[in-house]
Amino acid sequence: MVKTLLSAARRHSFLLISALIVNAAASADSATDKAPVFTLPVLDGSKNVSLADYQGQVVYVDFWASWCGPCRKSLPFIEGVRADLKDQGFEVLAVNLDEETAPAYDFLQQHPLSFPILHDPSGDTPDSFGLRGMPTSYLIDRDGNIHSVHEGFRTADAEKIRAEITALVSKK
Repeated sequence: MVKTLLSAARRHSFLLISALIVNAAASADSATDKAPVFTLPVLDGSKNVSLADYQGQVVYVDFWASWCGPCRKSLPFIEGVRADLKDQGFEVLAVNLDEETAPAYDFLQQHPLSFPILHDPSGDTPDSFGLRGMPTSYLIDRDGNIHSVHEGFRTADAEKIRAEITALVSKK
């Protein structure tokens, strides 16, 4: 499904984004839904990163693409949250879904990010999470459970998302 979604998005990105982006945070089915474990290469292919590498931390897994307007706003926002909370056991894994890496590199030149930028052009990882639109982020607790799902991104929701992450990081 994600493979088809990504191909259609390249042809009709505006319509796709308008149709798929949900502007509110949605909760996971239950707090006991385990996050799918994945291992992906970083964007430059220099190494692989696994969700399991961050066991015991709160992790924000963010699926994005360079052509996605709301993604371009959410990544700089979450960079700021990570800067504030990284020493308290919070990490971000951004999974880029562009088929080609050049557009992602262009975005990252304009908006440098300090967290791992992973690459999954095949769409297997978002399929395992049940991704329905972009951007979509999964907030994962220290036990590896999906705490919440955020579909779409609106600047007006940023402080609510920050507060949710801060509260989860504060639980030890």
